[in-house]
Amino acid sequence: MVGAKTYGIWMDMLRVLVPNGRTHRLSVVVAGMLHFAYDVACKKEKNPSKFGKLLELYEYAFEDPEEGMAAIVELAESLFKDAGVRYKRVNSRGQAYSIAESAAYEFLNWENMPWES
Repeated sequence: MVGAKTYGIWMDMLRVLVPNGRTHRLSVVVAGMLHFAYDVACKKEKNPSKFGKLLELYEYAFEDPEEGMAAIVELAESLFKDAGVRYKRVNSRGQAYSIAESAAYEFLNWENMPWES
């Protein structure tokens, strides 16, 4: 979707940043990657056979964030898997969490800034 060069840079970034990175920072970076890919998909909409399914997935997630969340989580997980880094963690209280889920939440709430309301 974003091209081999861009995707390769993203993988390098994740390999460097994720191992010791803080989830609240990493999730925003990955959400930005997902938004960039969405923007590319929108611009390449003229080729629906190649990008139509991904664009549909994004639009479904925006229309119904509760139901579409799982699909966005899968996209985020695939980024981490492709980079060969762990996205599942355990906090100091022993509770499991996922950077991919946090990234999906950030992606779906990208424009949500309550302090501007």
